[in-house]
Amino acid sequence: MTLSRRTLFAASALVLAAPHRVWAQAATSPPAGPFTLPPLPYPADANEAAIDARTMEIHHRFHHGAQVANLNAAVANHPQVAAMPLDQILMRLSEMPESVRTAIRNNGGGHANHSMFWTIMGGRGGEPTGELAAAIARDFGSIQSFREQFERASNTLFGSGWAFVTVSREGRLAIVQKPNQDNPLMDGQRVLMGNDVWEHAYYLRYQNRRAEYVRNWWNVLDWEKIAARYAAARAGTLAI
Repeated sequence: MTLSRRTLFAASALVLAAPHRVWAQAATSPPAGPFTLPPLPYPADANEAAIDARTMEIHHRFHHGAQVANLNAAVANHPQVAAMPLDQILMRLSEMPESVRTAIRNNGGGHANHSMFWTIMGGRGGEPTGELAAAIARDFGSIQSFREQFERASNTLFGSGWAFVTVSREGRLAIVQKPNQDNPLMDGQRVLMGNDVWEHAYYLRYQNRRAEYVRNWWNVLDWEKIAARYAAARAGTLAI
């Protein structure tokens, strides 16, 4: 049987399109396992002052969604690990089965990082108040100095990673850089807040202008949510 050029072209198009359809289907399928992708706590366009809606959708649905799916796959044959809270898994990373430790580090860290990231945005920026503002002034000198130090940490981190503010049970704050999807919980430190400086977090709007993204990010922070995390850390109830 002889195929026409039109038939051959149509068949080729189907072959080329198939991987994209499979990828999209996998990315939107609910994860089979103990870990789930949390919904965004606001519309995707809620952070337009810093992050466009399309970036939010791709970042949440596909990047974070893939990490949840990969984490579930990593713990599928390790029921004792699957039954543990995520913060305990990361704090006890060295005890995880060696065969899946790297997968847990990358995807468990990414799941914790992004789950925190979504919750502290959706606000209108401004400045912290109350106990959190006092703690920032105590540990960094002033709100302005804190912003400058945090922006420096975000902008000087080489390659992909995160800039975090950690918080101790006593309420002490510190700025740390972490590569890739590492999380301060891996060092026994709780996270108050953090910014994702992987390129996928900002590239559609900013391309290589990371500093502009970092500067605009302050405009979408929800300081009430961050203050609630500070209070939870002081009370010993903050997880991820």
